[in-house]
Amino acid sequence: MAPEGLSVNLDVELLGVSLCVWVSSFLLSDCFEKEPRFRLSPPIGSEVIRVSEGSDVILPCSLSTKESVVEKLFVWRKDEQKKKVFMYDIGDHYNNGLPGQDDQFRGRVSHFPDQLKFGNASIRIISTKITDSGDYTCHFPRINGLTFNMKLIVGSVPKPCVTILDVTDSGVQLKCEVQGAFPKPELRWKDSDGNILDAEEAEISERDGRYHITLQTTVTSTTTTSFQCVVQQKDLNHETASTITVSEKLFVDTCSKVTIEGFVTGMAVTAVVLPLTVFIWMRTRCVRGTQETDGDDETKETIETIETKETKETKETNEPLNSNNNSAELTSTL
Repeated sequence: MAPEGLSVNLDVELLGVSLCVWVSSFLLSDCFEKEPRFRLSPPIGSEVIRVSEGSDVILPCSLSTKESVVEKLFVWRKDEQKKKVFMYDIGDHYNNGLPGQDDQFRGRVSHFPDQLKFGNASIRIISTKITDSGDYTCHFPRINGLTFNMKLIVGSVPKPCVTILDVTDSGVQLKCEVQGAFPKPELRWKDSDGNILDAEEAEISERDGRYHITLQTTVTSTTTTSFQCVVQQKDLNHETASTITVSEKLFVDTCSKVTIEGFVTGMAVTAVVLPLTVFIWMRTRCVRGTQETDGDDETKETIETIETKETKETKETNEPLNSNNNSAELTSTL
């Protein structure tokens, strides 16, 4: 049996050897690891990048270790179709003869050659289009298959056009139009105090992936004559608006429009009915005059007939008398 002091010294020595072996093993395993442990910066995840149509955009992809990627391979792809946006393979890439780039991106995508040595594999897309919107991946096949995902939204954000559509008995009708917007926007009418106004159901149509929207509202006389059409695109975190000022006179005209319309209608009816009434009255008078003239003629004719008849009878009566008188005168003479 070993002395007690010797046993303690042996245990300490064995513990020291174990610690040395463990530390050496850890150091050696770290020193002789075949591939360095890379991380993407920013952290792996889905980043959303928003940009207006027609502008340029940079899609970021960098190794946090700043390890050079000059002698590496990285590939950019879009959507589930895996459209090849850009490829770099140890100095060869799509802009110096490497084949395979999708037609949609040909001549529009470039990388940053002077940044490769710092682990920067970002790309630039120029003159963005709405069709460029989608999901993109930055992939390092030879570095443990590291992949960075991001979403690009290319938006069309036209300013709304606001006009006075009509003035009715209910108030002043305002119209707000947005042409060719993407993503699909939401439209609202507000007064100058920021209160949301009631509006009709929006008219929405889609052509070639762009939205055309019209929203109408009717406003009445209030404490304000200034109204605003607000267009919001949540996917772009974008909002724009146009303001229109309605003259107070239009609200006054709206209130008096019924009276004015009644007056105008009355004048129109009078203009039609009065001449017609006069015409009918004159026509009736002419007919009566004709009838009276005909009556007078008939009466005159009757009187003349009676007078002629009486003259004839008198003449017939007088003729015998004249004959007798002539005979008497002749006898007396003889």
